[in-house]
Amino acid sequence: MGFLDNSGDIILDVVLTDHGRQLLAKGDGSFQISKFALGDEEIDYSLYDKTATSGSSYYDLEILQTPILEAFTDNAASMKSQLQTYSNLELLFLPVLRLNERVSINQRQSSTGVFYVCVNRETEDNDGSETTKTGVGRNSDGVIREGFIFGESLVGTIVKIDEGLDTTEISPKRKLDDELKETSYIVQIDNRLGRLVDTAGSLASPDYIDDDNIAYYTVDLGDSFVTDITDDTNSPSQVIQGPRGTSMEFRIQSSLDLNTSSYLFTTLGSTVNLPNRSSTPPTTSDCYYIDSNIRVTGVKTGCMIDVPIRYIRLA
Repeated sequence: MGFLDNSGDIILDVVLTDHGRQLLAKGDGSFQISKFALGDEEIDYSLYDKTATSGSSYYDLEILQTPILEAFTDNAASMKSQLQTYSNLELLFLPVLRLNERVSINQRQSSTGVFYVCVNRETEDNDGSETTKTGVGRNSDGVIREGFIFGESLVGTIVKIDEGLDTTEISPKRKLDDELKETSYIVQIDNRLGRLVDTAGSLASPDYIDDDNIAYYTVDLGDSFVTDITDDTNSPSQVIQGPRGTSMEFRIQSSLDLNTSSYLFTTLGSTVNLPNRSSTPPTTSDCYYIDSNIRVTGVKTGCMIDVPIRYIRLA
């Protein structure tokens, strides 16, 4: 990876992603480019200088001459900030995605700021054992801990993400413009670690899995993942202060590799000590863990959020 010299002529550097190259390699004539995306990762817009003494044509000269990264094929690492086109040129606010932890205690992260995924029933609650208390998914009263998702039983915390204009300058009673309302989301998950499931535990099917083992899922309004936000009040259960669009909810199923083996944990992760189910010493258990993120991106607007996930397994 390198930089292109952008001090003279404008250069357009375009490549296929690894997934695109894989489709092209089929050689059956079916490959067609139907979509493309533009990004501005390298640009620092604070360099715009309205005080330039040489005139207005120099205000953005430093921005225009910023060295540009060469195009590279790793779709998991490129284009984190996609450029968008809107027909309404008077927009003052753009949609954002926010974690909503206010509706229920069942939708909150843990106190450490991550969602824990217990990868097997032993880690969850010792598979319901009344005598063994080393499981970390429940407290000593048998209640599922805040921020814990049971990756095998598919119960526990729900990840809830809301979309809309997060501003007090526009009333939440105002309808969100159609071009700003997300109706589809792309979810990226490390396929070695987890799978996307809805709140009822039904497994979603990935669109594809790339060469980095990142699974891409598309979920749409009206299915079991995405719903309209109908609350247009200043309710404390809402995290979007202005006009609201849609909400997405999901859980994570642990992969078979994490469920049945500690190999990936010892290869990619580390260990941590967590409170267990016991009310008498020892009240903590050693666990393997792997930290990861789940990325949710709006298809229409490109708004994005990374959700921190910690997969855990009794050591």
